[in-house]
Parts: sequence; structure tokens; C-alpha cells
Amino acid sequence: MSTKHSPRHVLLSNDDGPPSHESPYVYGLYMEMTRKLGWDVKVVIPSSQKSWIGKAYQIKDTIKGTYYYPKGPDGQGSTSEVSRPLEEGEVGEWILLDGTPATCVNIAIHNIYPGEIDLVISGPNFGRNTSSAFSLSSGTIGAALSGCLSETKAIALSYGTLKGFNPNDFKDEANSLSCKIIQCLWEDWGKDDEGLRSGEVDLYNVNLPMIPELRQPNGVEVVWTTIWRNAYGMLFKRKEDDQTSIRMREAGPDAPDKTSSKPSTPIQSDGQAATSKRLTFHFAPANMAGLVNPPLDTLPYGSDTWAILNAKASITPLRAAFMECSLESFCLGNELAEKGSLVPGRPFKL
Repeated sequence: MSTKHSPRHVLLSNDDGPPSHESPYVYGLYMEMTRKLGWDVKVVIPSSQKSWIGKAYQIKDTIKGTYYYPKGPDGQGSTSEVSRPLEEGEVGEWILLDGTPATCVNIAIHNIYPGEIDLVISGPNFGRNTSSAFSLSSGTIGAALSGCLSETKAIALSYGTLKGFNPNDFKDEANSLSCKIIQCLWEDWGKDDEGLRSGEVDLYNVNLPMIPELRQPNGVEVVWTTIWRNAYGMLFKRKEDDQTSIRMREAGPDAPDKTSSKPSTPIQSDGQAATSKRLTFHFAPANMAGLVNPPLDTLPYGSDTWAILNAKASITPLRAAFMECSLESFCLGNELAEKGSLVPGRPFKL
């Protein structure tokens, strides 16, 4: 759907937080969008790193905010509890919220800039967001989903780090290509008959490989993609800490303790008293190599992971909805013979 004029205001958010070694890209994209495209960009981002949080809203939290004033060359800046005039060298006034990426976008659209935001850009993420396993966990995509669920066009943007290359070497080229993609999508947004906004695509997920080809005259090829469907295993590891070791009760939490009037005999295991450590875990994904660098011949042609591992940038149109299964799933296994009657709304047979 052609939209040749510029958006009134663009909301830029992310899940990596303000400029730092964990968030190296947001400042550069902001500068590219404001200086090269001339767009009015409002920045509302989490006050700290919020990766792997999806589209969560922490509804028990009170969300507090501060104003942030970035300076060149890397976006480091100062904060203020109240809005103030820009000082020398400061390029704009951003807002940091003590909330999730999705929270930042919702508050920005409805509370800080009500009725003003035409387009949400979430990112650039420090690392790719390809495949279903990573996409469903992504705070970057979660922020974009938050935007489109508020009936605002949204694009999630991620810069994928590939082994053997320093991604910081290609930031300028990645920002330039990103702005071209963003402008192209904005000016001619795609159609989807089941989209939330009058038949438009809900959101796009864009991934760029941070590789030397970005510097070549023709850059990297940009292709339309689907999501590679995959899965992950153990994400958390038990934290070993001898000081957290406790005596294990024989029959669980209701078993007699040391103050009981009746003596109890601990269950013995291989001649040793049964002990257990407290339930303490930390995030330590295992066996991720198959997700990050799967064999190329196992990837579906045209999928997002196939694209980035073949030195291509990918654009994946998405719906703000869980994927529904085929009509064959609208029955129990022994009812497959009734294919002609498999329609939504049919009775579930208990």
C-alpha cells in the first residue's frame, strides 16, 4: 500500500537498552534515520538490557522513566529526572523506562506520544533474530508486536554476528542498508487480507548479516523469507553453590524437622545421608550450535536462517498471531476419516 510521504513520527525502541557494549547499534541507526532520511524519530527504550523477554508486560511493576541525552561518537550520554534543554554536543532527548521492550512501545504510543506515531522500529538488535526458537523469545520482535497490536506499522531489525567478523566494522553500512529497507517498506507496505490494519501486513522481521560484503558496491542481496521452524533444549543450568546445600526432608516439606518430638532417620543412599542443593538456576543455554550454525543443507530454501548464513539480508512478513494449524488438526487422531467435516466451530467429541 503506497505511502510516499514521510511518517509524522517514528518510534525507535529496542531490547538492548541505551548505548553500551551490549547495545552498540541504536545510536547509529538513530543518527542515520534523522540525518539521512530526515525523519522525526522518538526514542523510548528500556533502561537496561532486556533480551530474551519476548512480548512480556510485567504488570506488577511501577514503570519509572528518565530522560537520556546521547552525544557522539557512540551515544554515551547523561540522564535527568526531568526534561531539560539540550546541551552542547547532545543530539536529542531520549526516554529510558524501567520496563520491557513491549512496555516501552505501548507506553510511548498511548501515553507519551498519543496519536503521533506512524511507524515503530525495534532494534537494531545485537545479534540475529532468525528461526522460530529465537524469534519467539526475542524482545526485539516483542516490541514490534506490541506496536502492531496497537495498530501501528512495525519493523523488527536485527544485525546478525557471523563467526570470523567484527560486526563493529560494518555498522555504518548496515545502518545505511537498514534505512533503505525501512524506507522502501514504509512507502509501499505489503498486503495481507488477514492483517490487523485493513488488509496490511502486521509487521516485518528484518535480519542483516554483519559481513564485509556490506561494503561492496552492490552490497548484500536482500530476499523475502519465511521463518525456519526449529526448537531448543535446556536453557538453564543448576547453579552450584555449596553454601546453598540443605538437608533433604524424608517425606517432602511436611516431614518432621529437627524440632519434632519423634526422632526421624534420614533416608540413606549408598551409605550417605540424602542431601540436596537449593533450587538455584542460571541462564546457560546448552547445545546451541545447531541453532546458530546448522548445516546449510538442512535449512529450507528461502528461510530466514538460510538467508543470513548465505550472506543475504532477509525480510520476513509476520502476523501478530500464533500460527494456526491446518484443518486436519481440527479433530482427534481417530477422526481423520471425517475430513469433509473438519471446519472451525465443529463440536469437540469428549
